[in-house]
Amino acid sequence: MKVIAIANQKGGVGKTITTINLAAGLEIMHKSVLVIDLDPQGNSSRGLGVDISLINRNIFDALILDVDINKVIRHTSMKNLDLIPSNLKLSNLESEINQKSLNPFSVLKNVVSNIKKQYDYVLVDCPPSLGILCLNALTAADSVLVPVQCEYFAMEGLAQILVTISKVQDDYNKKLSIEGFLLTMFEPRSRLGVEVAEQVRGLFRESTFNVEIPRNISLSEATARGIPALLYRPTSAGSLAYLQLAKEVIDNDRRI
Repeated sequence: MKVIAIANQKGGVGKTITTINLAAGLEIMHKSVLVIDLDPQGNSSRGLGVDISLINRNIFDALILDVDINKVIRHTSMKNLDLIPSNLKLSNLESEINQKSLNPFSVLKNVVSNIKKQYDYVLVDCPPSLGILCLNALTAADSVLVPVQCEYFAMEGLAQILVTISKVQDDYNKKLSIEGFLLTMFEPRSRLGVEVAEQVRGLFRESTFNVEIPRNISLSEATARGIPALLYRPTSAGSLAYLQLAKEVIDNDRRI
């Protein structure tokens, strides 16, 4: 089981869309996948068809209330893709977690170790911040995938997440590696977008995925309808890009 955190403290860079569609792509490639929604907004949960206002148990209950994590896992419309949902209860985690644990950054890691079903991949959708939720994800993860929106200030955001990754490696999780930098919302006709892509590839050539995720309306439409774009419009440019990303992730593991 490989745990991949999808993280960037900047909002709107495509973390949730990446989590949902990478998970779907891996499932299509015959892998069993669990998505953990670690964002109180619950967007990954909604994007996988769960009404977060109706759920009785979510990741907060497993982290803070000691509910068996296996009882929080829900099935999705894809046979080998499961979900641990989230909702606004999770926003109370920071005030609760210090009372619960002497090591507040390892709570998710401890919970994940109790999952009974064997998954090939666990994808953790992190909130757009570098607070305690994101630090829990990075402490529990084997690797981190960083979506990078091809726009102004992208490099500034990259510098911040790299500092955080380095701190986690030093203090909490020495085995944490970078799965890769993923260029998102790429527009080949945008001069700025091309320049950002060239900068990222120049600095992190071996760690940047070959595929670029295009700006594609089908990705947003699918998420709003509660299904992965790979089911909604499987031949759209966005869907094909995420299928290619899934292949790259699997191929990277084969090389290790």
